[in-house]
Amino acid sequence: MPTVLPLAGKVAVVTGAGRGIGRAIALGYAEAGAVVACCARSQGELDETIARIAASGGRAAAYAADVTDYAAIVAALARAAAAHGGFDIVVANAGTDTANVSVEDSDPGVWRHIIEVNLIGAYHTAKAAIPHLRARGGGKIIVMGSGMGHRALPARSSYAASKAGLNMLTRVLAQELVAHGICVNELIPGPVRTAMTAGHEDALRAAVGSAEWLKDAADVVPLALFLATQPATGPTGQTYSLTRRDL
Repeated sequence: MPTVLPLAGKVAVVTGAGRGIGRAIALGYAEAGAVVACCARSQGELDETIARIAASGGRAAAYAADVTDYAAIVAALARAAAAHGGFDIVVANAGTDTANVSVEDSDPGVWRHIIEVNLIGAYHTAKAAIPHLRARGGGKIIVMGSGMGHRALPARSSYAASKAGLNMLTRVLAQELVAHGICVNELIPGPVRTAMTAGHEDALRAAVGSAEWLKDAADVVPLALFLATQPATGPTGQTYSLTRRDL
């Protein structure tokens, strides 16, 4: 029997595609038949992602851009749409987490930077993508959330606040875009082994509990694929989690 490619004929944009969860989703979408427009700040990391996709027989292109720079992400998505005839799926995955201190001891510049990458970067990505998705007649926006956006945790105020904002952005966008056939959902991967979490595995387990599933980036792909393949009349404004605990 022929291989079924659930994303055949689709074009997907993935931010933060240079490594970690973003790279895994880009690879997974390409294997599912999509053409993947990979966005990240590092051209070198993007080149590696593109090479991996090409080696597996997939199709992808790199669009270097910093999501905190609105003009840059607008230009990157415009180039992607022009090159591929539009796009159908946008994964707002770019993120950072460089602080683990109390509010009292926090650095205001670092605190603001985390908000700018995680929350404002996702807003920039969605705002830049909406006209292209509307021109396509609909599509999917998948926002990379976190359990920390749903419950408090000491010393994680900037990250938690950025992800809590993402949850509400997801819900508002879903309401605004439902009439245009654009579904917007939040994907919460739970703790994942990535370059961002390397060396902090014990702290992660202590924070979320020993029963929590500490997964690899590839383990997030099936849920990302599920959200990308739902019908236009499917779920929107919802949160989907891979965690093993209440959010």
